[in-house]
Amino acid sequence: MLSLKDIKKDYVVGDSTVSALKGVSIDFRENEFVSILGPSGCGKTTLLNIIGGLDRYTSGDLNINGKSTKDFKDCDWDSYRNHSIGFVFQSYNLIPHQTVLSNVELALTLSGVSKSERRERAVKALEQVGLGDQLHKKPNQMSGGQMQRVAIARALVNEPDILLADEPTGALDTETSVQIMELLKSISKDKLIIMVTHNPELAMKYSSRIIKLLDGRVIDDSDPLDKNVVEPIKKPEKEPTKADKKAAKKERKKLKTSMNFLTALSLSRNNLMTKKARTLLTSFAGSIGIIGIALILSISNGVQLYIDQVQSDTLSSYPLQITKTTASIGEIMNTMAKNHEDSANHDKDKVYSQNAMGEMINTLMEETKVNNLEKFKKYLDDNSDLKDLTSDVQYTYATTLNVFTESDSGVMQVNPSTLLEDMGYMSSTQMEAMSMSGSMGGMGTDVWSEMIDNEELIDKQYDVIAGRLPEKYNEVVLVVDKNNEINDYVLYSLGLLDPSSLNGIVRRAMAGEDISVDSEQHVYTYDELLDLKFKVVPTPDFYKKKDGVWEDMTGDESYMKKAVANGTEISVVGILRPDEDASSASISGAIGYRHDLMTYLIDEVDNSEIVKEQIANPDIDVFTGLKFKTDENVADTDSSSETVSDSTADTESKADKTADSSDTDKKAGLVAGDSSMEIPEGMTEEQYKALMEQSGASDTGELADMGMNAMGSMDMSAIQGGDMSSLTETQKKYIASLSDEQMELMKQMLKEQSDTNADQLANSGKYSTSNYDNNMKTLGYSVVEDPDSINIYPVDFASKEKIIDIIDDYNDSVGEEDKIEYTDYVGLMMSSITSIINAISYVLIAFVAISLVVSSIMIGIITYISVLERTKEIGILRSIGASKRDISRVFNAETVIVGFVAGALGIIISYLLTIPINMIIAHLTDVPIRASIPVSAAVILIAISVCLTLIAGLFPSRVAAKKDPVIALRTE
Repeated sequence: MLSLKDIKKDYVVGDSTVSALKGVSIDFRENEFVSILGPSGCGKTTLLNIIGGLDRYTSGDLNINGKSTKDFKDCDWDSYRNHSIGFVFQSYNLIPHQTVLSNVELALTLSGVSKSERRERAVKALEQVGLGDQLHKKPNQMSGGQMQRVAIARALVNEPDILLADEPTGALDTETSVQIMELLKSISKDKLIIMVTHNPELAMKYSSRIIKLLDGRVIDDSDPLDKNVVEPIKKPEKEPTKADKKAAKKERKKLKTSMNFLTALSLSRNNLMTKKARTLLTSFAGSIGIIGIALILSISNGVQLYIDQVQSDTLSSYPLQITKTTASIGEIMNTMAKNHEDSANHDKDKVYSQNAMGEMINTLMEETKVNNLEKFKKYLDDNSDLKDLTSDVQYTYATTLNVFTESDSGVMQVNPSTLLEDMGYMSSTQMEAMSMSGSMGGMGTDVWSEMIDNEELIDKQYDVIAGRLPEKYNEVVLVVDKNNEINDYVLYSLGLLDPSSLNGIVRRAMAGEDISVDSEQHVYTYDELLDLKFKVVPTPDFYKKKDGVWEDMTGDESYMKKAVANGTEISVVGILRPDEDASSASISGAIGYRHDLMTYLIDEVDNSEIVKEQIANPDIDVFTGLKFKTDENVADTDSSSETVSDSTADTESKADKTADSSDTDKKAGLVAGDSSMEIPEGMTEEQYKALMEQSGASDTGELADMGMNAMGSMDMSAIQGGDMSSLTETQKKYIASLSDEQMELMKQMLKEQSDTNADQLANSGKYSTSNYDNNMKTLGYSVVEDPDSINIYPVDFASKEKIIDIIDDYNDSVGEEDKIEYTDYVGLMMSSITSIINAISYVLIAFVAISLVVSSIMIGIITYISVLERTKEIGILRSIGASKRDISRVFNAETVIVGFVAGALGIIISYLLTIPINMIIAHLTDVPIRASIPVSAAVILIAISVCLTLIAGLFPSRVAAKKDPVIALRTE
């Protein structure tokens, strides 16, 4: 079973070599009680450690079941100790922070035994040594004899073949020693027990064999294995097959010892719990670095949140703007600067003119281009990455939002605002430029502006102080300032104050007149403001068709009253106030409306009669009836032949007009009931008489007079459209007297007259001064797929750079004519902000790096101290079969626990410290910075703490794994 062949063991001490064993050869039986006697220093314990695999022999061979151990690796010795050897030490060598049951179970955990089986076998082993009722006690709660029994139970629990006892009764009284020896003797019936002792009496009484050592040699063996017994000759073993090698490898793998990480955590946790105060102080020391990092991150996070808010607010006011007709301001400035540098190539002895105006005009013409926004919009809509990079992508259109209010005195235009023009402050052209400035984030003249389509951003920037946010296209919100005040310009523009009192006030003031302005502070309740109603009127509703052309009716007060009355009602449903911490606001006006109001208006315009007519007749100006001037239809009027032809045509046209006029007059008289009129062409005498009799004109001359007078001032287009509201009472009475035939005749006459007028205008030889595109723009015509401008609102500056990359990618993928030019207002104004943010980040990272280094050094020292303290535990674990890797795992587990506690403690303390820090920041500055540790950052910091302590503990754990188990067991 176990055989030692000429075992020698030498120790090198300084320059000399000490021989502990000098050629020891012993053969042991499978079950016997062997006692090894000898004086101190004779090599007893060394021999026991070599047999147990704790120490390595210098030469010779140790055979186990006929197998040599010369080629054993560390893992083979670990497996041998765990499965074949059980140690019983003089000083018990129990792990003090583990319970009795846990101490006994420990060897089984290394064998990979399941938890339930592990507990069952440990309890059985303790009951075998008489400690079945002491399972949950700690070693320091037991007597010496009881602790030795626990050690024996631990040695037996794995059912080893060999039990090695090193002075098992050396620390026990006589009575207890007898009990232990009796226990060992009973065990020797089934196992080989090798005991080292100084007590020859106990050896003689209980041992079945006594071996004496002196100076490293065997000097006596009371019952050596009989050498005269001839053992049967063994047949030569066959060369192992591939299957045999595979099976042997599988068996070795099965016997391989391994401690799982949870067991390592349990060992380390129990050890740390025995030193709670020190563990807490150690964790606090390790947490100092984490606290520093956490506080830096909390302040950094507060600053970053503030910067993000500033970025978000700023970018919501200054988007990336792409207009249909644009010029790159940066390119213009660069080109002009370059041209100026190139032109300065003369001597400086005279003064020279500089062609600045010419260069500016030439550069502007070169850098101005028309963007294909229809194609680019489709590209943006199809880009899935854009949503995460933007707060909103806003499409604006040329359709004018015409807003009016109604009052007893009439209607007033609210948007576009004409207040400054009425005051005499600026012209309509200047106001248009101001409105354009407002669309680019500047101060505009209009108080109505489209809201950004991002409710989350609006919630961050504004507080809803009354009502709610709009949910439908015909709902808007009123925006007040942080003091709940509204600019009186807004009040005048909205009609809350009488704007007529300001008419011409600027001109009168400049003329030296005494003027007065209402300076009283007016107060409005929330309910009063929420009761405000407005009317939106599509631009085509301003026009009315007369005599074949469309006439602008904005100067007709009664017409405008009716148009406004028929407009779409808009309600104020909420009042917003900017949030105190918001650095900017996305709603530039006092009234914010939804994007779908504009899409609704576009649809209304596109479906209007005048727009449809203009689309159907793209060559004719619907406002004048004249043809649009083109290269094809403009002739050389100086040609004589054309002059003659035109003269002839003009004569024929006049004749036709005279005939048409005569016939129209006859029909008009007939409708009016004038019996003196000649019979119109195309009507028989019988039809004429019947019609006159039906109208009663033969009997009533008064009706005829009334009809002629009524028709003289009647709005004929109202008859065509069936709208009688604009007629006088006399005209209405006259129309009511007409028969159906007369009404049809009147409508036919009006249509013929309208068509004749339109045809005469179109073929008059004159051309419209406008063009098709200008007319459509005047009418507010837009196509949803083809916006007039695109405003892209990036989430932050980093997102803005990515969006620019997306635009650049688009430009790279299309032809030169479809490339997009845009204006980056934020980039022009705040190009250095990214550099500043990066500089701050680098400084913070430097602080963090210093803190991390300090923490790592601290944890490394702490773990090394723990290794020194747990040296004996290392020896115990190695004696029961723990590998070097298992020892490393135990201390790695301890560093993980310390790192976790340090990280958690650092986060908790940091959270508490942010309270006074925020109070100090609020006291010292008005900047709304709130130091806070994000949950994700807290989790990451704890993870970093664990990782750092694990890394810092790698060296100490490696030192622990390399410790000699024999020396470790001697450590107190």
